[in-house]
Amino acid sequence: MIKQKVSLEEVRFFAYHGFYPEEQVLGTEFIVDIDTELEVFSSGEDEISNTVNYEKLFKIVADEMKIPRKLLETVAHSILEQIRHEYLAVKAIRVRIRKMHPLLGGEVKNSTIELTYSR
Repeated sequence: MIKQKVSLEEVRFFAYHGFYPEEQVLGTEFIVDIDTELEVFSSGEDEISNTVNYEKLFKIVADEMKIPRKLLETVAHSILEQIRHEYLAVKAIRVRIRKMHPLLGGEVKNSTIELTYSR
């Protein structure tokens, strides 16, 4: 069995996610990482339909990051579910979202939420 991994790393967005109202007004920077894994059954056919299109992955993430939500867990879950429905052959998905410099009353580089799916 051949496994193939398609990823997007450190995709940056300015968005308005956060539990507190001021976070949804001020916004902040987020960094998103996506990993997908699938089995390869073709004999190296040079067609995008045989893989995960990272341009579509980017669009899924960008569209979800535009919708303000209280919890990053909700954002990550929505991204993961959309990837699952778009790419039925995908065996594993990892969605990682980092919120840069969260307002915690001290210097913090980032907070992170990560969801994984495998079958």
